[in-house]
Amino acid sequence: MTRLVTERLVLRRARWDDVDALHRIFTQPEAMRFWSRPPHTDVEQTRAWLASMIEAPPEHSEDFIVEHEGRAIGKAGFHRLPEIGFIIDPAFWGRGLAREAVSAVLEHVFEARGVALAEADVDPRNEASLRLLERLGFEERGRESRTWCVDGVWCDSVYLTLPRERYRARCARTQSS
Repeated sequence: MTRLVTERLVLRRARWDDVDALHRIFTQPEAMRFWSRPPHTDVEQTRAWLASMIEAPPEHSEDFIVEHEGRAIGKAGFHRLPEIGFIIDPAFWGRGLAREAVSAVLEHVFEARGVALAEADVDPRNEASLRLLERLGFEERGRESRTWCVDGVWCDSVYLTLPRERYRARCARTQSS
């Protein structure tokens, strides 16, 4: 079972006992503001979402629970390769943990899985996620209006891509400086 360890995080496969920690995150409007679904109103919604993460076919998925100091604080990974997604409990925002988690997942899929290109679909109002992905080397490849209807409100999309070779070159420059 794949387990990724960074300086401050452990990224591991989802387990059924993650439901309560994830439910605490998925019920927070602030955490879910730019997610493709509204905040969860009951634990069964979270359980169904967790089931889709646990039962995703390994050939199409590379998704991880993010743990900080032994506590599940979010998820980062590829529910469906090659599109990356992540969510972190707002109590842990502003500490660089999302960047640490996403970097570890990118490194893993590019090296271990041989994925040639990572993609992201981000709500253009989600400036923090856009900045994070741009710092990791993602570049915008297009925009589209009214791509997601969340709780009766239409949202737009910014599409970003990161080729493996650009990521490797960026990491090499960072390590040499």
